[in-house]
Amino acid sequence: MQKNNNADNFGPDPELLIQLMTMKMPFGKYNGTILSNLPVSYLEWFNRKGFPKGKLGVLLQTIYEIKLNGLEFLLDGLKR
Repeated sequence: MQKNNNADNFGPDPELLIQLMTMKMPFGKYNGTILSNLPVSYLEWFNRKGFPKGKLGVLLQTIYEIKLNGLEFLLDGLKR
């Protein structure tokens, strides 16, 4: 019998949130800054110009949406 994974599709991906708290920006003005610490103005610039392709783009777009919608509390349990 196959497990129903529909419940797993709701809510944030914990692995993605961990990456937001640990991965550093690899280039640009904020090179070396943890992605979750990037200022909203920088993320807004990416939103206007286009997010990078691949994993980094997904992460930047995710932290942008988190900050834009006031969902920083999703990261609170990961901060140490």
